[in-house]
Amino acid sequence: MSLMPVAAFPPAAAPGPTSEADSPSVSVLGQILAYQRDAWERSILFCDVLRQRANNMLEHERLGLPPLLKFTFETMLDARRFDQPANYALLRITEIDDACADDCIDRDKPPVVILDPRAGHGPGIGGFKRESEIGMALKEGHPVYFVTFFPEPCEGQTLADVLHALRRFVEAVSGRHPGKPPVLYGNCQAGWAVTLLSADCEGTVGPAVLNGSPLSYWSGESGINPMRLMGGLLGGAWLAEFTADIGDRRFDGAWLAMNFENLNPGNALWDKYTALYADVDTEAARFLDFERWWNGFYSLSHDEIAAIVENLFIGNQIERGVFQICGGCTADLRRIRNPLVIFASYGDNITPPHQALGWIPAVYASTAELKAAGQRIVYLTNPHVGHLGIFVSAGVAKLEHRAILESLDEITALEPGLYEMKIDNPAGEADCHRPQFGVRFEPRLVEELHFPKSANAFEKVREISEINLGLYRTVLAPWIQASANPWSATMLKWLHPMRTSRYLLSEEFAPWMRFFATLAPEISANRHPAPADNPFLKREQRLIGDVSDAFKIYRSRRDLAAEDMFAGIYGPA
Repeated sequence: MSLMPVAAFPPAAAPGPTSEADSPSVSVLGQILAYQRDAWERSILFCDVLRQRANNMLEHERLGLPPLLKFTFETMLDARRFDQPANYALLRITEIDDACADDCIDRDKPPVVILDPRAGHGPGIGGFKRESEIGMALKEGHPVYFVTFFPEPCEGQTLADVLHALRRFVEAVSGRHPGKPPVLYGNCQAGWAVTLLSADCEGTVGPAVLNGSPLSYWSGESGINPMRLMGGLLGGAWLAEFTADIGDRRFDGAWLAMNFENLNPGNALWDKYTALYADVDTEAARFLDFERWWNGFYSLSHDEIAAIVENLFIGNQIERGVFQICGGCTADLRRIRNPLVIFASYGDNITPPHQALGWIPAVYASTAELKAAGQRIVYLTNPHVGHLGIFVSAGVAKLEHRAILESLDEITALEPGLYEMKIDNPAGEADCHRPQFGVRFEPRLVEELHFPKSANAFEKVREISEINLGLYRTVLAPWIQASANPWSATMLKWLHPMRTSRYLLSEEFAPWMRFFATLAPEISANRHPAPADNPFLKREQRLIGDVSDAFKIYRSRRDLAAEDMFAGIYGPA
């Protein structure tokens, strides 16, 4: 019997000292503690940001809700002093980045007049950061003017008063720049105001740029654009007048802001807050900057909101050519001769391309008719950016808006017809100039613009609205108008949930919020974020995503139910 050499069986390694940090239980415990500390710190910072938002809102109110522009300006005209007063003013941008704007402009370029939407919020969306419509126009060398408005309408103010004020503004700008008709830039609601102004100021204005502007409100896609159905589901225009009446003949813009938030409850109640919580170290400044504008609610007069809802949202009268601006004056889009540039996005669920472009085949039956009218209409679309992104996205400002401004001469020189503007950006960079990106204007046919529109159903909405509005004005309105007063209107204003959900988190109303104000600076100076690969942080992100998906499912089912209800009452939309 032979024995194997001892060397064939190496001795077992002697057990060495075991580090506690290497044991699985201690490793998991460390990850738990790291996540808990990170989550606790983020919670403190998150609550402090909400406290700051509340304080910003109250401060903005105390200052009288001034326009939130990042640029220095001077007031050229104040329409509150006109014979037909309106709560609008014309501003001239005088400074950019501590440099005088006059030193930066090209005298050969036409002035740009930017109008922000008066749809519940205050002015500033066109210039509340440097990379904006105002910023791009200044960087391209254009003299820039901005049309602002004030929180409260003038007594008895009408849409005709507003349009007359805007016309005087255009005349004043034209007078300062002879031979260079101003370029009009209209965002959302201001876009259709610019359209009416173009029809009213034939020959005195240059190209008009309409950004996310609803001119064909009945258009839309089933299951995707439910906002156009709300007028029918609420019984017509009477509710807008009722809301203005309980506000003592003032319509509180917070109601419009609430409608926008209800359109996407997942974002309003969950996504924007979880985005802040997840990245509170980097997102706080952006969140506070936007929320300062979003939470500044402006009012419209009773007559204004009644005309807007009855004629635009319910009656769809702009594209039909029956919109009465004032006695004997009807808006006719066929009178527009200045080139129109329409910017829309398929990611915009408030003003989809259907509503931005659907009026064209309604006004011009064919391409030949459009050419015979001598009109040039250019449109461009973005595949994904949302409604507000059309106005505030820095990437959109640096590419699409810059491309529009750099192409104004080409647009003006186009032969009459319909064109789609294509931007070729091979490098994929947003902040660049031509020829780093190219622009093409591809001819299109009016006959190719086919957008779903059920005129019969919306005609029934208009008829029901007229009946309900007549009943309201006869039966309820006299009693409500007699009982409403400034005290009750102010009480309703400050009890509105769009305000209470914000300002009640200020330490002025909740003294315990001072706790977060005390801790937040210390935590910011000594942060301990959990590593990106922390498993508990990843579980948090999955939970956030799951809740966000649940909101999307709810929203989809709610919108489908609204479609079914509308179809059951009025017919397919």
